[in-house]
Amino acid sequence: MLSNTAQIQARIVRSVNTIDMELYEKVVELRNRKRAHTISIPSINLTAPKSSSDHSYAPSNFIGSLSKSASEQTNFVSNTSERWQPPRKPKMKYDDLEHKMEAAPLYVLVCTYLNYFVLILFGHLRDILGKMFKPQAYTHLKMSQGYAPLVSDFDSFYTRRLYVRIRLTGTTTEALNFASYNYLGFSDNVGPCADAVEKATQELGLTAASPRAEAGTTKFAQDLEHMVARFVGKEDAMCVSMGFATNSTTIPALVNKGCLVISDELNHSSIVFGVRLSGASVRVFKHNNMDDLRELLREVISQGQPRTHRPWKKILIIVEGLYSMEGTIVNLPELIELKKEFKFYLYVDEAHSIGALGENGGGVCDFYGIDPAEVDILMGTFTKSFGAAGGYIAGDKAIIDHLRLRNHAYNYAEPMSVPVASQVYESMKIIMGEDGTDIGRKKIKQLAENSVYFIERLREMGFIVYGDQGSPVIPLLLFNPAKIPAFSRELLKHGIATVVVGYPATPIITSRARFCLSSAHTKEDIDRCLQVVSEVGDTLLLKVSEAPK
Repeated sequence: MLSNTAQIQARIVRSVNTIDMELYEKVVELRNRKRAHTISIPSINLTAPKSSSDHSYAPSNFIGSLSKSASEQTNFVSNTSERWQPPRKPKMKYDDLEHKMEAAPLYVLVCTYLNYFVLILFGHLRDILGKMFKPQAYTHLKMSQGYAPLVSDFDSFYTRRLYVRIRLTGTTTEALNFASYNYLGFSDNVGPCADAVEKATQELGLTAASPRAEAGTTKFAQDLEHMVARFVGKEDAMCVSMGFATNSTTIPALVNKGCLVISDELNHSSIVFGVRLSGASVRVFKHNNMDDLRELLREVISQGQPRTHRPWKKILIIVEGLYSMEGTIVNLPELIELKKEFKFYLYVDEAHSIGALGENGGGVCDFYGIDPAEVDILMGTFTKSFGAAGGYIAGDKAIIDHLRLRNHAYNYAEPMSVPVASQVYESMKIIMGEDGTDIGRKKIKQLAENSVYFIERLREMGFIVYGDQGSPVIPLLLFNPAKIPAFSRELLKHGIATVVVGYPATPIITSRARFCLSSAHTKEDIDRCLQVVSEVGDTLLLKVSEAPK
């Protein structure tokens, strides 16, 4: 009896095992089918430091490999021989650049703080008296019928009491433009770019009127992305119709909870917004300070995630190629060395550097003579050097294919319009010299010469000026908040337009005017601007530099 029972149990076990194997094979088959239409993102395995001096870790591929059928969906053919390969200069170190970040004299700082103190004191005094005698004028700061106020007390106070002197003129003024990002002068309404835009509009219309993920992908859009990939030296690229959204929708598709983003303290608000949306943890390092970044990397890798101390899934460092408020260029050579040591992923925002830096206009990698393959993800916009709108993300094909599935701007927003895409395509072709002329190289060279000449002349005049050598963004320090609107108005009276910036866009004591140079500026234009700036600087007592001339 026991023997028969044992035999029956053995048969049951064998049949169950057979069913389990059949079920397992079906699950594997279904999983393989599913993988043909999705992209897996493997976690990054961080290892604990081997010693006090070894804080590196070995991550796996950023996105993971794609299946064959998924790769075929984009009809992409990686051909390195098709990439744009201009002559590149030897590698350059960050220390080879001329860095002049002069500190303000003590009396200037004291006067600046005193000015803010007086403005804030009298501002609060006016508010106290106003709430007593004219309470109806302050109802917008109180909760009304269950609705919260639109602005906080601080924002409202700063706008009413410190920005009160900056108002719209209500008039139209013709002025020489030193305010816009038209670095290479492609925003003209005449010339080869304008002709190409008109032709493309007549042939293709204005827009596909559908997101790229649905019916908005056209051959022209694919040709543009292929051109961008060739230009920046990456396998593939994806174009987005808005520059801000390029960062704010891409970062959440790359990192999430359990990941760490390390960001430069002066990164653009689109990066800050994207990191907040992602749910990833974030740490900030001092602007362009590689020593501070090294110490931070050692800390975060050794400590791991908060509370659990588990290894981070990914560590992504985000920097800008050229910082639009400082005019400083990222220390990419040392950043690459840190990347090799600590094995993190690197994301470079080239919104201002692409087209404007480097002998070939290839951005910060071209500027330093660094292979773009050293950077995992290159981001840029078309609103500056290309005279258009929108942005791009470039990287390995697996990363871009993943973003085409996960990026909200690609899946839900309208694609770049035909005129805008045509402007980008034609201007990029000119920069690369594929139009059969050397107009692009001349523009790049002229921009560099204009930038160096302008910043050197300002320093010779006695102004405190930020910015690295070769940067087309040149901030001139104003310090005192009362001088911000005064400087702008006086320049405008003489037909010069520029941008003035103060807190909170800058530190409270370093209010500034930001000049943006263009290859379209002639020497006569620049000399005229310098003469006006010098006269206004004498009037407002802005020539406070103590550096030897």
